[in-house]
Amino acid sequence: MILIVKLILAHIIGDFILQPEKWVKAKEDKKLKAWQLYVHILIHGIITTLLLANTKYTKLILCIMISHLIIDFIKLHFQKEQTKTLWFIVDQIAHIAIIAFLGIYWLNKETEVLAWIISDTFILITTAVLFLTVPMSITINTLIKPWTESLTNEKNLELKNAGKYIGILERILIFIFIITKHWEAVGFLLATKSVFRFGDLKESSERKLTEYILIGTLLSFGAAIIVALLVTSLL
Repeated sequence: MILIVKLILAHIIGDFILQPEKWVKAKEDKKLKAWQLYVHILIHGIITTLLLANTKYTKLILCIMISHLIIDFIKLHFQKEQTKTLWFIVDQIAHIAIIAFLGIYWLNKETEVLAWIISDTFILITTAVLFLTVPMSITINTLIKPWTESLTNEKNLELKNAGKYIGILERILIFIFIITKHWEAVGFLLATKSVFRFGDLKESSERKLTEYILIGTLLSFGAAIIVALLVTSLL
């Protein structure tokens, strides 16, 4: 396990601490022609080598460097100005996933990794988490569409797609809390959201907006709780 921790530490240092903002900008502008991209990959390799300090991990370090280059290239090639946030998230998830897989593989546990990936538990949890993201956002938006349209002209203060991402995050958190048997955290999350979302809606003129937000919140929480309970019972 400490091997994976060291690999993640190397990633944190190389991707965040030792990567200046101007390098990021240069990579976005020049893509594969940017020398900063290759120095960035080299720095990752050097840091990983120093942390592992063992020649038996040479192939592992090369695999991580190559995979990092491929992931960065895909992100730089496909991301647009309006999708930078999305691609940043995808990029980091991909890096961590590769690090975890390679780390476990090098610990001679490749059979356990493959067994986990094709196991019923993995498939069940993956299906549940994916369902609680975009599909559930579309479902909730469809259910509350009549009220959304009636409020569009009255309120236009919401950040673009903010509600969508808030809903996805809260459903995933609720799912994690329930399958790990931490129901109190669900109550804390609901209380926290209530403070922020309903704290300023005190006037009678805000009643429609308050009811709209409450419907969306209850649908989101309810869906996450039901899915989590189903998964828990099946597991």
